[in-house]
Amino acid sequence: MKIEPFIKNSGERRLSGAKSARETSMLELESLFKLSYPMCIICSKKAGRFNGCIVNTVFQIVPEPPMVAVSVNRQCLTHEYIADSKVFTVSILSQKTPMSFIGRFGFRSGRDIDKFKRIKYEIGRTGVPIILDNTAGFLEAEVTEAIDVETHTLFIGKIIACVTLDDGKIPMTYTYYRDVKGGRTPRTAATYIKKKTKPEQGAKEMKKYKCIVCGYIYDPAVGDPDNDVEAGTAFEDVPDDWVCPDCGAGKNEFEPTEN
Repeated sequence: MKIEPFIKNSGERRLSGAKSARETSMLELESLFKLSYPMCIICSKKAGRFNGCIVNTVFQIVPEPPMVAVSVNRQCLTHEYIADSKVFTVSILSQKTPMSFIGRFGFRSGRDIDKFKRIKYEIGRTGVPIILDNTAGFLEAEVTEAIDVETHTLFIGKIIACVTLDDGKIPMTYTYYRDVKGGRTPRTAATYIKKKTKPEQGAKEMKKYKCIVCGYIYDPAVGDPDNDVEAGTAFEDVPDDWVCPDCGAGKNEFEPTEN
């Protein structure tokens, strides 16, 4: 059975230099970067404990009553807390949020550290923390439905409070975080796309590596003597349990850099 193309050649018009759908791969995942997402911290509670993580998939779905949806990886501790308490808060981050702050909530696990230590927050109506540092506004919601989708759960919540904290703070989009601040996406994020890598040619070079959480650069010529990594040690030979001396991110959160 022959299927006719959905765009006929005689009627096709496009700008000079633009690609038609038939001229490109139909699964260019990088095209999803054109979508706009807010950078937020979602928090919840369980048995008197709090946790929070970075999300960039919060969106309003209906106006009345106002409701939002957010996708959270089931491996995340925050997912466990939301599923238990059925409530969450969303703090909307501003463009000036430091990368180290994003790294604390986006690349570290609440199983390993207290993310709220030395962080300004207040407890909302839901009994869940609202992050005040670097926040343009926030909302609180009660979960009305949870839908499992592959590795994530889509939590749908009814908004019970939402406030603008600072009109002067411009909310940060995922595009701004990625393209302007040079941020990266953890593997557990809903928007994670595996980077295309080129096969190495020739012998290994002593490349510098940059921490994608805080920007620290590991220079093989210098090493990390304070943590028993001698000068002249290639990044590949650094012990697997070594962590970034500035923010504590694991070795797997580094990538090659030309700087």
